[in-house]
Amino acid sequence: MISKLEGLNKAFESRIRLGIMSVLMVNDEVDFSTLKSLLEVTDGNLASHTRSLEEQGYIRCEKQFIGRKPNTRYSVTEEGRKAFKQHVQALSDLLNA
Repeated sequence: MISKLEGLNKAFESRIRLGIMSVLMVNDEVDFSTLKSLLEVTDGNLASHTRSLEEQGYIRCEKQFIGRKPNTRYSVTEEGRKAFKQHVQALSDLLNA
């Protein structure tokens, strides 16, 4: 049983990080406002979790201006896609054990 737990990735233990990755796995990219709305979190909470995932190389962030308004968009990296799939597989293995 413990060997099954070792496959879980601590980066995805948070409900918010799990949500961020889930949304990004099925969308090419998503903007900050959309993520905030889908996950029902505050600006600061979302910013800290996206920053953490970005620092780990699991997501990338692109900032731009649309007119005079800032726009931040996120997408999953190949490393992030691989790590998340492994995490989901480990959860599945644990449930099926």
